[in-house]
Amino acid sequence: MLADIIDFLGSETPRAWIDAALTHQDLLLLDHKNCEYKAASNALNVMAKYNTHEALMNAMSRLAREELVHHEQVMKLMKKRGVELRPLTPSRYAMGLRRMVRRSEPGMMTDILIVSAFIEARSCERFGALWPHLDAELGKFYKGLLDSEGRHFTNYLKLAHLYGDADDIARRIEAIRPVEQALISDPDPEFRFHSGTPALAVT
Repeated sequence: MLADIIDFLGSETPRAWIDAALTHQDLLLLDHKNCEYKAASNALNVMAKYNTHEALMNAMSRLAREELVHHEQVMKLMKKRGVELRPLTPSRYAMGLRRMVRRSEPGMMTDILIVSAFIEARSCERFGALWPHLDAELGKFYKGLLDSEGRHFTNYLKLAHLYGDADDIARRIEAIRPVEQALISDPDPEFRFHSGTPALAVT
């Protein structure tokens, strides 16, 4: 699964980001918590927008529940490790990808599902990049998330193909991929779960 995801993404997380994550595990966990909540929120928003599509509704309902369980699990880890809750500015990653979404249907639905697949795929790739370097508890948790995030990635792509045109999907993946790659590799002044190569001070 991880090999397929890296093939889909076409790039791997820069080593500099991994080093920053290991140094700033409080930020890593805090933003990871936020990402799980946002993933659940995204699934609910997709349900609300496309509420006549039965297969999509069922898949998004299951996905939202699973993401909220992950949110609770990260919260427990944070409490155990003394990481206090505080506001964090969002990374540029999701917003940068969402700028690629077309503004009319059926392209909008296709792009929302593809962008969501890229976000889930990158999350999975980052769990895979991180877990061997972490302590036993956190490493086990992140390794365990690989399967679920991989399912989310494939589910979004399956839905895109269920409701969209295969040729259009292939073209949109090729258009969105280099944007995603730049967002996780270009210099980034903030460290976040989906940030780029750290530049300047990590905040």
